[in-house]
Parts: sequence; structure tokens; C-alpha cells
Amino acid sequence: MSNVYIGMSRKTKTVIAVVLVLLITVIVLFCLWYFYKIDEVSVTGNKHYTVSQIEDMVLTGPLEHNSLYLSLKYRNRSIEGIPFIETMDVDIVSPTAISITVYEKSIAGCVGYLDRYMYFDKDGIVVESSTARQTDIPYVAGLKFDHVVMYEKIPVEDEKIFDDILTITRLLSKYDIRTDQIHINSDKEVTLYFGKARVLMGTMENIDEKMINLKSLSEKMDGLSGTLDLESYSLDSEKKYVTFQRDDIEQHEEIVEETEGEMTEENVEDEKILDNL
Repeated sequence: MSNVYIGMSRKTKTVIAVVLVLLITVIVLFCLWYFYKIDEVSVTGNKHYTVSQIEDMVLTGPLEHNSLYLSLKYRNRSIEGIPFIETMDVDIVSPTAISITVYEKSIAGCVGYLDRYMYFDKDGIVVESSTARQTDIPYVAGLKFDHVVMYEKIPVEDEKIFDDILTITRLLSKYDIRTDQIHINSDKEVTLYFGKARVLMGTMENIDEKMINLKSLSEKMDGLSGTLDLESYSLDSEKKYVTFQRDDIEQHEEIVEETEGEMTEENVEDEKILDNL
């Protein structure tokens, strides 16, 4: 080999050296890409986002699919600036596997303000603003306020209302009840909305018992339009049934009159469609 170089010009030797360096570099980069390419991702702590969505947030480009690159990019720091997420930590499990730990913001509910959804935590402090509605976060209506500022408490007259909201949202989550809206009036009486059906919960008295009963009833209201009354319900109550007042009951009453009472019994069942539960 030394004899080959003897007859070469200085320029030719330089070109060969550069080509060899580039070739070695390409081989090294190929090995790093091939042997450190991520093909396994585990995600924990996520509720508002799916595993696929979290992966898309972290693995944003070709380089991010390389565990070695990620280990350097996220060394001693977390991912921030993502709605509803406080931070995300990325750990390298092996050259081809990573683990993502998600730490979500603690969100109790959201309110509407200036065509935006303002998401607040257990203390009523606004932690996120978005034009998109997160359906797994309860929408709260009925609160009175004249302005909303990011990272400040929603200025309601009685701040203790946020304790009630937190209690309600935790019970909804505990019993796996999905409601479209939580409405709280000036007397702190709660109404839950399920499509066209409304559930009168009354005050916070016996709220846990009411939620237990609602868990078995909410699915039976699917597609119905009317009002379920749980205001005075308790496990100790002598009344062992609840009534569901259909919105179209007047139409049924007219039918009963026209058929001279032939549907009276059915009409009663319509009013107590959720009884004895």
C-alpha cells in the first residue's frame, strides 16, 4: 500500500483521505441510526392524550426516532409547553426502547369566556386556554364573573364554590360518569346534563349517595329528553324510586285523552321510567 502512495500526488492523497473519512463517517452514522432506532415506546401518566398522541409530541422528526439523540436532547430536562401537560420525562430503557412519563396539569373543569375554553385547577386558577373543548374535562356553567386572566383565580363571589366543583368532578371520575355539563346556580344547586336529559342534584347534601344512584341511572337516560329528580334522594329515604319527567309528556297526555285512557298505565311508566332502582 505504501508503494501505491509513493507515486501519488499530494492532491490525490488528500482526496483519498477525505473519501475514507467520509466513508467511515457514513458507516458510523448508519450504525448509530440502525442500532439506536426506537421501535418500542411505553407511556405512563397520560389521561387527556392517547399513547399515539404522546409519541407524536416526542418523536417529532427523523432524529427524534433515535434513542441516542433523545438521550442527549432531554438530558437533565423535561418537555414543556404542551397544553394540559406540566412536563414529560424521557428515559432511555435500551438502544431501541424509551419510556415517557407524563405529568399532567391538575384540571378540575373549564368555563367559557370570549369564545375560548378556560381550564382551571382545584383552586379555580386558570391553567390553560384553548379554542378546543376537551370532552373528558367537565364544562361548568352558571358561575358569575366579568373577566378571566391566565394563571389567576376566576373572580367569583364565593371562592368556596371551587371546593364543590372539585368534589363533583372527583365523584364523576370515581363512578365513571360522563356528563356534558355541570350547572351551578346562585343557590349552589347542581344540575348535570346528559345530552337532552337533565339531572337535578340539588345542594351538595348527600352528594355521594346521589352519585352512587346516578351511576346506575345515567346509562338508562341515553337518548331520552327530560328531567331526573335526585334533589332529595338519600339511602335512608323511604322513597325507593325516582321519577323521570319526559319533555314530551304533554303530547302523551293528549294521546291518553284521545284513546280514552287506554295508555294511562304506559304513561305512568313513562313518568317513572327509572323507578325502583
